Amino acid sequence: MFNRFEWMIGLRYLRAKRSNHFIGVITVLSMGGIALGVAALIVVLAVMTGFKEELQKQILGVTSHVVVQELGGRMAHYTQVLDKVLATPGVKAASPFILGQAMLNSNGKSHGVVIRGIDPPLDRHVSALESNLASGRMEDLGHFGIILGKHLASGLGLQKGDPVTVMAPVGNVTAVGTLPRMKQFKVVGVFDSGMYEYDNTLAYIHLQDAQTFFRFGENATGIEVKTDHADLAFEVRKGLIAQLGFDYWVRDWMQMNRNFFRALQLEKATMFVILFLVVVVAAFNIISSLIMVVMEKGKDIAILKTMGASSRSIMAIFMINGGVIGVVGDLLGLGLGLLLAFNLESALKAIEGMFGIQILSGDVYFIDHLPAKVEVFDVTLITVISLAISLLATLYPAWRASRVDPVESLRYE
Repeated sequence: MFNRFEWMIGLRYLRAKRSNHFIGVITVLSMGGIALGVAALIVVLAVMTGFKEELQKQILGVTSHVVVQELGGRMAHYTQVLDKVLATPGVKAASPFILGQAMLNSNGKSHGVVIRGIDPPLDRHVSALESNLASGRMEDLGHFGIILGKHLASGLGLQKGDPVTVMAPVGNVTAVGTLPRMKQFKVVGVFDSGMYEYDNTLAYIHLQDAQTFFRFGENATGIEVKTDHADLAFEVRKGLIAQLGFDYWVRDWMQMNRNFFRALQLEKATMFVILFLVVVVAAFNIISSLIMVVMEKGKDIAILKTMGASSRSIMAIFMINGGVIGVVGDLLGLGLGLLLAFNLESALKAIEGMFGIQILSGDVYFIDHLPAKVEVFDVTLITVISLAISLLATLYPAWRASRVDPVESLRYE
């Protein structure tokens, strides 16, 4: 695109000592601004992507890909519905469940929880409860055993083997009035999903114990469905609606968490726009730097023109001069951003250990660590757009340089 002569002069202007050192400072600041802007964009988008995928993983570790419920509330003859669900294309596994609210009492402490009744042999193929167990086994459920979340057990001072009283919100009507329905369960396990909200409010019991305690009879709340991949949940949901009809309420995990993930997507887009302004400001610095270089090199431009250099060559020289600033800043930002993104979690732990603080608290941010996932598309988009803006910033100063009149510049020399 540019010939050897233009490259030689452009690079020479870049590294030559200037009488006005302020121009050199602006050049370095422009390069640093682009590098910091690109690095910040890469790190922030990597964190947002990692945060979204980590939350998705943890949510799907507790909830299923698709949930089927009967419009009337309780699902009667759920075994027949289960057979139809398993016969639907795309369904990998399914399991009935009962959902209810209760109060746990132990050691003089009380805590409201959501109790999920499950069928362990079927549920292990649907949820990630078994892999999340910190102690105990799913097989130990039954005979009024209960599995608690890590923070829930810690808050009540419970360990495996301890008794806990479970009180239902609906009481028993007796001759002396309504008495709360209570049952003593035995803690048979503790799970750690990595998400504070679930670990502090969720407990598991056996499906038959849930039917007895909540007086569901032979009914269930619904059926949890697992697909081959989370992204297939939408298509499987449509298939289940066609299979079961409109008497059933079928929801996929994206519908159940739609507002949450939309907020994350909006935040990611907003952060991209805000941080991209850093690159734009750095590009304006490139324009300022090149304009001052053109003013300083006015005599040199005039001499080059009198020696036969065309306006196109002069324009190319200053495009090379500014383009190198943008390319170097872009590459430095790319390297710095990838270095920080791949080592962000270890750096965060080092800072927390150094100052004795916890930057991310699980009860505030849902997770207690900072995940980062670098997407090739995001990095490519940031790099290409930043480079394009840097090159576009050179057009106006280069055009001004090409319009310099050698007669006016050399009149008083």
